Amino acid sequence: MGAISTPDLTDAYPQARAMELQFNNYGAVKAFGGPAVTIKCHEDNSLVKACVGEPGEGRVIVVDGGGSLRRALLGDMLAEEAAKNGWAGLVIHGAIRDVDEIGRTELGVQALGTTPFKTEKLGVGQRDVPVAMGGVTVLPGEFVYADNNGVIVSDKPLID
Repeated sequence: MGAISTPDLTDAYPQARAMELQFNNYGAVKAFGGPAVTIKCHEDNSLVKACVGEPGEGRVIVVDGGGSLRRALLGDMLAEEAAKNGWAGLVIHGAIRDVDEIGRTELGVQALGTTPFKTEKLGVGQRDVPVAMGGVTVLPGEFVYADNNGVIVSDKPLID
């Protein structure tokens, strides 16, 4: 995949949809993109844990955590597993933790913020469902691109 610049992509493809959220960039990879795998969960990262254990094949995990900053949906161990398994990155509408370690992990990670608290593991949530955040609905398989400027979504690939 070529270099990712969301401003350049939105200039070239004005039909791209931008999430109206102020994500922070936490991973060592500052610009990433790929087909979306979607997860909807609230303060329970059981599905995130299962997902990062699968082959990522350059995909992006889009997690709708409802914007909660009470519990971290990603920590350093899951981020390391995602990187090892070939995920391009995660976009999390919620919180993460272990940010210093995640900052050294070769993975793209965007989230709303941080908290020191881990989640309960109750197996609650949904995978491969439409997720809505920041005024954008992301469908499984759509293309997500993220950098320091924001997160955009397209129904077709914008970079070869």
